[in-house]
Amino acid sequence: MTYTSSTVRVPDVAAVPRHIAIIMDGNGRWATQRRLPRVAGHTRGVDAVRATVEACARRGVEYLTLFAFSSENWRRPNDEVSFLMRLFVTALEREIGKLHANGIRLRVVGDLTMFDTRIQDLIRRAETKTARNTRLTLTIAANYGGRWDIMQATRALVEQSVAAGRPVEVTEEAFAEHLAMAYAPEPDLFIRTGGEQRISNFLLWQLAYTEFYFTDTFWPDFDADALGHAIESYTERERRFGRTSAQLEPQSQNVDSLPC
Repeated sequence: MTYTSSTVRVPDVAAVPRHIAIIMDGNGRWATQRRLPRVAGHTRGVDAVRATVEACARRGVEYLTLFAFSSENWRRPNDEVSFLMRLFVTALEREIGKLHANGIRLRVVGDLTMFDTRIQDLIRRAETKTARNTRLTLTIAANYGGRWDIMQATRALVEQSVAAGRPVEVTEEAFAEHLAMAYAPEPDLFIRTGGEQRISNFLLWQLAYTEFYFTDTFWPDFDADALGHAIESYTERERRFGRTSAQLEPQSQNVDSLPC
């Protein structure tokens, strides 16, 4: 299933975001403040991932997308990159059983060819094991970049045209079918921790009408309460999608209240 772009059709709006996307920033600075090696912040960040997944599942969020490793993160020191790869393997091995037991589906998007065969195999096995789960779809963006996503979708359209022997009509719907996250609706709420206020090449196409929430909280300290503050901020937004406030008044009476 491919979801329609918010610039083509106005999506349904509810008090609980259907899809939350997060840049998990501040692991290294969290560790530095405590005079710990940067990798200690990444280790602690796994606990924040677990807490956030659990909180989203309890609140009825259907899709959670976490930016774990960007295509630009290869520029970091070699020892930190190596540690992140080992941490990724450990997390896949230890957490997948818990995710499956709680009805959570795992997807991993990005250029996975850059990872070694062990990581690629673990990803495939995890995705297969959880494929039929429906409570929450957890997407990990790994070696992902928004520009990469747009480029690979463009190449797919070109290849489709070549295979058909004729130009394929280029529409938003046709293009969106080839994006890495064609299976998910566009994010309703984007969160970035760590105090920075930029999207850093994350979901460039999909964030067109997403509500942004920035917090100074470092990712290792992000928990269910912090998520609650972000969702509370979201519920106070007026999502017009090009319309006027007057057009929204009849709809505001139909929005469900936020669950406790």
